[in-house]
Amino acid sequence: MGADVRQVADGTYLVHGSHTNWVILTDGDAVTLIDTGYPGDRQQVLDSLASVGASPEAVTAVLITHAHNDHLGSAEHLRATYGTPVYLHEAEVPHARREFLQQVSVPEVLRNAWRPGVVPWMLHVLRSGGTEQHPVAAPEAFPVTDGPLDLPGRPVPVHTPGHTSGHAVFHLPDAGIVVSGDALVSGHRTSRVRGPQLLPDMFHHERARALASLDVIAGLTADTLLPGHGPVHHGSVREAAHRAKEAAS
Repeated sequence: MGADVRQVADGTYLVHGSHTNWVILTDGDAVTLIDTGYPGDRQQVLDSLASVGASPEAVTAVLITHAHNDHLGSAEHLRATYGTPVYLHEAEVPHARREFLQQVSVPEVLRNAWRPGVVPWMLHVLRSGGTEQHPVAAPEAFPVTDGPLDLPGRPVPVHTPGHTSGHAVFHLPDAGIVVSGDALVSGHRTSRVRGPQLLPDMFHHERARALASLDVIAGLTADTLLPGHGPVHHGSVREAAHRAKEAAS
């Protein structure tokens, strides 16, 4: 199955992989890739680049919202094969190297297997290489800057801990877009809810911090949300974050 590539603004594409989204930002021939799906999504990542007229060699940098297997998937492949730098929040760099793992454990998934959607999701994880470990050998912290990163799309990283300690979202102020990773999603196979929401509790390293980070997202001026899971959400990101917090509180 090919990736579903949807243009949401000039030079901005939300890509739906097998179950995780990634984002392509273009500026002329140069590309920023935000997240890379599951390990098993590699061909979809490559196909999605081709569909916007780009190639792996055109990727200036890979930005990772957080180092879970379904977002980190092909980051090391791109780094090792094409020399593409992989950037994360400084607190997430050792996570990407797999010095530790802040990810839901198999026993915890099994304890939640009675919940709707958990077993099909778990089977998909296994088929997509979601239990494999593909650490990034040389991840780097975001370059220090007072404004946007000097990369295609001019993304501004914003620390939103909770889902993991170093989770970050990316604000595109000029386009009015927030790329939210798993700090704020619009759907998931293990959730019956549709629309802006927190992921189920078992997925968060520190749920209280994840809730607090919704206030950070609410402070970003934007009217389009590109989540790590679920469809694009059009409408006030502030309201989306508040809605998710109210539902989770």
